[in-house]
Amino acid sequence: MRISTSQIYDSGMRHMGRTQTQLARLQQQLSTGRRLLSPSDDPTAASQALVMTQTKDVGEQYMQNQGDVKDELSLIESHLTAFTDLLQSVRSRIVQAGNTTLLDSDREAIAATMDSGFDEMLSIANSRSAVGDFLFAGYQGETTPFVRGTATSPQMPVPVVYHGDDGERLVQVAASQQVASNVAGSDVFMNIREGNGSFSTTATGNGAGVLNQGSGVIDNGSVLDLQKWQTALENGFPWQGSSNRALQIQFSAPGGVKSYQLFDVSTPPPPAVALPPVAVSSVMPFSAGQSISLVTTTQPPAAAVSTDFGAQVTITGLPVAGDTFTIRPSANKSVFETVQDAISLLRTPLTTSTIRTDFTARLQDVLTNLDNALVNVERVQASVGSRLQALDSLDNSASSLDVLYQGALSDLQDLDYAQAISDFTKQQISLEAAQKSYVQISGLSLFKYI
Repeated sequence: MRISTSQIYDSGMRHMGRTQTQLARLQQQLSTGRRLLSPSDDPTAASQALVMTQTKDVGEQYMQNQGDVKDELSLIESHLTAFTDLLQSVRSRIVQAGNTTLLDSDREAIAATMDSGFDEMLSIANSRSAVGDFLFAGYQGETTPFVRGTATSPQMPVPVVYHGDDGERLVQVAASQQVASNVAGSDVFMNIREGNGSFSTTATGNGAGVLNQGSGVIDNGSVLDLQKWQTALENGFPWQGSSNRALQIQFSAPGGVKSYQLFDVSTPPPPAVALPPVAVSSVMPFSAGQSISLVTTTQPPAAAVSTDFGAQVTITGLPVAGDTFTIRPSANKSVFETVQDAISLLRTPLTTSTIRTDFTARLQDVLTNLDNALVNVERVQASVGSRLQALDSLDNSASSLDVLYQGALSDLQDLDYAQAISDFTKQQISLEAAQKSYVQISGLSLFKYI
């Protein structure tokens, strides 16, 4: 077969061009460290790498979200710890103030110290996150959650009003898992059940505007059968009014025998006129320290209907005729209101034994409500702690997955340097050989022999 000189030239140029192209590609791979420079290099691997990269990016975003939520929850946990310390300090001072041998000026000094602690509590409740949002405002991150309202009377403390909501800001931290990055202030500081959680007890006086005159003090009481309590409270007892449902223990001394009787003191909704108390038990003898079961029986002329509330209270000391104690379902009471009640109580002059007895009873109520607040804050702290623990577990899992994704991507995309350097050297030698042979062949001519 006859080959022309132009064919030899063209063939040599094409071979050197291909070799140079391959050499340039290998050089680019070595400089970038990537085996895949374009999808056409390996369409299947490129498709897999694209899916893997997207999955890895989503995982990294989840890890970023986890870190952001952990930072915010750690800040919340720190503030709740500081708040708990303040409550413990307030409780210690209230216990100290319970010593009735202290002078009024001593209790005033304790109240002044508690005033300062109250301001610190309010400051913690209005804490902000690193990005400036209020931590305890629910969805209302830009609204100051706790502000002082308007006093209803000069003698009453200025109430603290909550302007946030109950919302939890959920953040996606995994493909199928969201975690709340905040805590609603209503849940931590406002919605705290008073008394024993089912009902509260108070000394309600011996006539209009008159304190109980005896030495009787009622305890927090206890619910022995929650089902009976709930049933009686809702519809198992024929309340005379649908509002302010409550039972009252009234003391008397018929024939010189100290006795008590239960009364229904519920009222109809406003603006209806309040109803007088209705006796719902017979008169029963009393002895100090006696447990009084809340069991009612409608009195004549009504047909006898007995209702067991499944609860009891204990009254120590000796009430006198006319003294009353009221049991009503627990309502929500904020920790701020409880502390303000304590401060106001400590500023009450103890001028008589009757006032001292009332002071002791009310102080016990404050301590009970303060303990309820402490339990509630600890409950929220435990919830925050469990979220942080879950995030730690997710972080460990996400980090392991990220390493696996990186390894898989490396297998698909990254260059085998040993193989690439070997190929580069072979292509370089091949190019050099082609160039030398081309020079020699292109120099051949019959004219040299003429």
